[in-house]
Amino acid sequence: MFFKQLAAKESSLSYFFGCGTVGKSMAVDVVAGDEEWYIEEAKKANVTINYVIDTHVHADHFSGGRKLAQMVGAPYCLHESDKGLVRFEFEPLRDGQSLDLGNVNVEVLHTPGHTPDSICLLVTDMRRGKLPWFVLTGDTLFVGSTGRPDLLGREREMSAQLYDSIHSRLLHLSNEVEIFPGHQAGSVCGVGLSGKPSSTIGFEKRWNSGLSMSKEAFVENLLKEIPPRPAGMDRMVAANIAA
Repeated sequence: MFFKQLAAKESSLSYFFGCGTVGKSMAVDVVAGDEEWYIEEAKKANVTINYVIDTHVHADHFSGGRKLAQMVGAPYCLHESDKGLVRFEFEPLRDGQSLDLGNVNVEVLHTPGHTPDSICLLVTDMRRGKLPWFVLTGDTLFVGSTGRPDLLGREREMSAQLYDSIHSRLLHLSNEVEIFPGHQAGSVCGVGLSGKPSSTIGFEKRWNSGLSMSKEAFVENLLKEIPPRPAGMDRMVAANIAA
């Protein structure tokens, strides 16, 4: 298995990984302007880009996912709940779905809270074992923080959903499972994000203060610490859902 993390604009973190033996790969949360990087990396690894995925419709940057998918002839994927939102065709992903990358298996976890369509991607390298190795957490769980819940204007409802998603879909994973989030320090998608671009489930359970709170306390804490909305948010969302 190969794995690459790309620090992109707006403190975003993007990902490119797959199976070099079989020649399959996946690009996740591509930022506009970075498309050629993935194409070059695919050439270096001698792999085909088989999936291009956004973990949700982004509000803080322009997505390059659709453009990259068109450039390489791969499906562009979002969670199935986006069918009524976006104005273009995409490959819908459903909760529990497995995506085949040769010796690498990717399981889709629907984790609403930051947005209704948010997903995480649980990755297993079958050559190393049958247990998951790491999880791409998008804007659901950050190193030292969690995603913001207010982008739809339903802060309390989404905060409760975020709590449920984190506790039911992520915190039951083994402590050794690595976390690779969609942002690091400097992003407006959460409060108190670490500058360290990865962590583990066990470390976050111990040191991420929001994860040890009751649901009521978690919701209230999120509601009192909502950061300013991303500059140009409406324009970015409009571009990311436009035909």
